[in-house]
Amino acid sequence: MRVLAITVSNRAAAGIYADRSGPVVVELLREAGCETVDGPIVVPDGPAVETALREAVQAGYDVVVTSGGTGLTPTDRTPEMTRRVLDTEIPGIAEAIRAVGRSAVPTSILSRGLAGLAGSTLIVNLPGSTGGVRDGMTVIGPILRHAVDQIRGGDHPGSP
Repeated sequence: MRVLAITVSNRAAAGIYADRSGPVVVELLREAGCETVDGPIVVPDGPAVETALREAVQAGYDVVVTSGGTGLTPTDRTPEMTRRVLDTEIPGIAEAIRAVGRSAVPTSILSRGLAGLAGSTLIVNLPGSTGGVRDGMTVIGPILRHAVDQIRGGDHPGSP
């Protein structure tokens, strides 16, 4: 399973501060059993997100996990850029990511992150905070292998 981590941050992309969430995404993807994890690459929010996602799909990544750009500020455009790339949304993943942190961090429901398929690539948007990344990975870590198997045409475990 080839996975790419993309950090979306205007300030980190400009070198104002170091990317903190991307390395956490990479670490947790490896802990989840992903064999090849590239990145994190850091891009500013907006059209650069769409470009990076399209390049990842073209490169044949099985999964792309973004962190950042999912909030309510005027510069948070990751969901809009992701929607341009997706062929099919998978709302249950995004809903579960928002729900997992809700009891500890009520504002987690303000994240507008998406999840879905672009061709045969699963794309998941996570919040930009390290806590939001950790919460989101508790949702997607256990399902990644099954999701990729399904995308590749695999059957449900235990199906006749």
